[in-house]
Amino acid sequence: MSDARKTVENLFGGGRGSRAGGGGGGTPQMPQLPKPPLGMIAAGAAVVIALWGVSSVFYTVQPEERAVVKRFGEVVKIADPGLHFKLPFGVDAVQLVATERVLKQEFGFRSLDSRGGEATQYSSQDFPEESLMLSGDLNIIDVSWVVQYRISDPMKFIYSMREPTRTLRDISESVMRRAVGNRLGSEVLTTGREQIGVLVRKEVQEALDQYQTGIHVMTVELQDVLPPRAVQPAFNEVNEARQERERMINEAQKQANQQLPLARGQANRAIAEAEGYATERVNQALGETARFSSILTEYRVAPEVTRTRMYLETLNEMLPNVGSVVVQQKGAMPPVPLINLRDAQPAAAGDRR
Repeated sequence: MSDARKTVENLFGGGRGSRAGGGGGGTPQMPQLPKPPLGMIAAGAAVVIALWGVSSVFYTVQPEERAVVKRFGEVVKIADPGLHFKLPFGVDAVQLVATERVLKQEFGFRSLDSRGGEATQYSSQDFPEESLMLSGDLNIIDVSWVVQYRISDPMKFIYSMREPTRTLRDISESVMRRAVGNRLGSEVLTTGREQIGVLVRKEVQEALDQYQTGIHVMTVELQDVLPPRAVQPAFNEVNEARQERERMINEAQKQANQQLPLARGQANRAIAEAEGYATERVNQALGETARFSSILTEYRVAPEVTRTRMYLETLNEMLPNVGSVVVQQKGAMPPVPLINLRDAQPAAAGDRR
């Protein structure tokens, strides 16, 4: 017999053949364990009851939550963050609602749960029943978008309708399809994304307020707006052609911006020179007219004197420009006829008569 078997037999009061009275062939008897005292049982029960009582009387609301407290099924208050008291034994029931947390609903794609600090991962599964839409020019467009919202009223969110988040998804999809259907496919793919997001957010919020869901829509962002995969090569070619057209338009606009100011400057300079020349000629003509009028007035008073003065002034202007001086002897014919003032006096007197 092994040592382990002997140990077991000694533990149970001997071998198989031993009995309580000393015979052989009897069954072994189990040892009697000591019973715990009643005080320890009572203390353990008291601790369990105390813990259950504390847990059923007090509850904690986190900073991003609000608690809807119901008493016999009727809402009595909405508790703010902190430690609160409630009636035990099922009299008060508490339902926590994350009112300060920004939630989101994704359409056309699903994002995977990622750890802190890691980039968001997206599922490779497609959801064409959500994303494929028909534009106003009968083109199929694949639209993926995100609705970010917050629970503004816990009471309405819980009791106004059975599935408020499902209602939000249905309304968002309906409004998005109508917004895309009212626009051309090229507009949705290029310039109309921001306008569509603003319009969809406004109309979804109006519908949710009408249904009193207690949901506040913060943003509606279009993630990817693409044509179906079957026509993506053709779409890329059209897009490249459109970009080339925009580039040529920009280059032409650049040249126009450079040439037009230059042409305007030259035109303004020519106009200014013409206006200056015109002013100069007009002033000169006015001066000549005034001078002629003054000479005419003097001439009417003393014709011979005025005529002589004009003759002498003309000689004074012209003689300095003459290169040589001619000296004429007495009695010879002068090269320039001079006026004989003595002979002019009788003639002037005869003119007066």
